[in-house]
Amino acid sequence: MGKIIGITGGIASGKSTVTNFLRQKGFQVVDADAVVHQLQRPGGRLYQILVQHFGQEVVLENGELNRPLLASLIFSDPEEREWSKRIQGEVICEELATLRDQLTQTEAIFFMDIPLLFEQDYAAWFDEIWLVYVDRDIQVERLMKRDHLSKELAESRLATQWSLDEKKRLASHIIDNSGNQEYLLEQVISLLEGGDIYARD
Repeated sequence: MGKIIGITGGIASGKSTVTNFLRQKGFQVVDADAVVHQLQRPGGRLYQILVQHFGQEVVLENGELNRPLLASLIFSDPEEREWSKRIQGEVICEELATLRDQLTQTEAIFFMDIPLLFEQDYAAWFDEIWLVYVDRDIQVERLMKRDHLSKELAESRLATQWSLDEKKRLASHIIDNSGNQEYLLEQVISLLEGGDIYARD
C-alpha cells in the first residue's frame, strides 16, 4: 500500500508552486482541479449535469462551459453552492478514488492536491496532510491580483472555503508561504527529507 499525502490550502495560497516542485522531483501528484476540468469538458460526466441544471447560457459558442459565469452563478447563491457541493462533489469523489486506487498499486508514495480537502471530508484518505498556509491579508491581495477582482469579490470567494487558520489545526504539517519562493521550497525539501521521502531525480 502506497503512502498518500494530501496537499491543501486556500485560493491563492500557493499550492501550485509546491505541487510543480514535487512533480519536478519525480513524484506523482493528482490535481483535483485538473480532474474537475476534465469532467467539465464536453462529453465529461459533469458537463451534462451542469448544462441540464443551469441551461444553455453556460455554454460558449465553441461548446465549452463558460467557467467564469458558472463560478459567479455558484458562488453568488448559497443554494446553488450547496447543490454544486453535493452533486459535483459525488462525481469528483468517485473519479479521485479511482485515481487513488490506481496509484496505490504502482507508487510507494504519491500526493493528491485537493483544495477542499477538509470541506469535502477527504482527510481520512491520507497518511499526512500538508497545508500551504498564507496570511489572510496576503491571500486577499494575491487573489485580487491573480483574478483581477475587487477586494469585496475576493473576500466573498474566500468566504466559501474554511479559513486557513481553521485548516491549520487539522493539518499534519504547515508550509508557510508568506515569504519568498525559496523559503517555501526549503520547507518542502525539509518535509521530504524529514519523512524519509527522498526526491527521485
